[in-house]
Amino acid sequence: MTTSNKTMQQQGQQVLPDEELVKRVRDLLHRNMVSGERAGFNYHFTKPSPGTYPFQFFWDTCFHVFTLVALGEVDMAKKHMRSLFEMQRPDGFVGHMSYWKRLWPGRVTDLLQLRPEDVVKLYKPHMSALVQPPLAAQAVLRVYQADKDTAIVKEMMPRLKKYYRWLAENRDFEGEGLLSIISPFESGMDWKASYDPVVGYDKGKAGPLLFWKVIQVDAFNFFKNYNLPEIYRSNKFIVKDVAFNTIYAQNLNALAKLCAILGDEDETHFQEQASITGQAILRHMYDEEDAAFYDLHGHHYKKLKIRTGTIFFPVVLRSVPREVCQRVLERHLLHKDGFHVPFPVPSLAVDEAAFNPDESLYLWRGPTWVVFNWFLQELLLDRGFTAEADNLLQSIKQLITKSGFREYYNPFTGAGHGAEDFTWSGLVVDMIKRQREPEAYLLFILLSMAS
Repeated sequence: MTTSNKTMQQQGQQVLPDEELVKRVRDLLHRNMVSGERAGFNYHFTKPSPGTYPFQFFWDTCFHVFTLVALGEVDMAKKHMRSLFEMQRPDGFVGHMSYWKRLWPGRVTDLLQLRPEDVVKLYKPHMSALVQPPLAAQAVLRVYQADKDTAIVKEMMPRLKKYYRWLAENRDFEGEGLLSIISPFESGMDWKASYDPVVGYDKGKAGPLLFWKVIQVDAFNFFKNYNLPEIYRSNKFIVKDVAFNTIYAQNLNALAKLCAILGDEDETHFQEQASITGQAILRHMYDEEDAAFYDLHGHHYKKLKIRTGTIFFPVVLRSVPREVCQRVLERHLLHKDGFHVPFPVPSLAVDEAAFNPDESLYLWRGPTWVVFNWFLQELLLDRGFTAEADNLLQSIKQLITKSGFREYYNPFTGAGHGAEDFTWSGLVVDMIKRQREPEAYLLFILLSMAS
């Protein structure tokens, strides 16, 4: 039994041993895994949830790579990355969803997330017209760090360069280093409360009216044939999301590191781009009075002052001064201003009008998602907040022990909601890996694979 598990038991809160968590996560991913060949494409991915989300999603696949590497299944992680870029367009674009085996979307309104020309091609594999947080470079870097195989870096490098250049050329509309999303679904946090003012929703807690207002955004883009310059000029939904841009900056840095591994001269270019994006995040998104980073809307960068769980995200960037990081963490996370719940981190501050901790169609408006804890844990460890980082890990262990692998959890009761057999919760093994010494964790994983 680990020391952390002993501590939790002493507090009267039982958690599954790390060995059992690893075993269950491995079983979950393999049960949800799909592979095959269709129309000349080879695919190999893990469904986030077998019933609710049976498709290959962009950032979900990257999460699966982090989890698979933590499980010691590096070759499987490589197959996932190849599959993610299998249908990449010549211009570098990769959609947020790849339809391989099941070609019809989960709900009919998702057809609006396709280019009109692809709607008539539903009989063969295709991608959506939207993007998702660009975690791919970090995922490939994590694979390389696991086995030092330069072959996978060489294989993926041309695809990664084209992809990140597509983002810079097509979504950095103002040329300042910040990317815009054109639909709430591109953030990966579909019904995020900070988007309510953008779509004209002022009712607080979500309801059917919000659904139709968000769907109208996708319908507008669809009937514009996803013509990005026209969509930008309309200013209907042009949002610079904090999490999306933080991840973009991180991945430009990761891409620079991958270039360095190969001796590629573009290392400097991507380092410079990462620095530009980091500085733009600090300049435009940080609110000194609130000590928070806010999403921005429109051509004039209007701050959307709603405290979602992403107000912390940019503190992971080296370009953000340490004193700013300290202020944000102390005010909102360590002192838990609006985020003080038994099972952190909630996706929305509890005193926001839209907060709802219970199960709902409208996600990301209160419940705890594993990804927030996973994202912040590494920062806290890096900044020396070891106890706070461990608290985030222990919260996830408790949630999984209590409610299993669920899409999200009630931050007060720990009850599991949404999709079942949900793979994001498998990130707990990557969190366990971070908390252990590298040599000790490697031995732990080898023993778990042998048992």
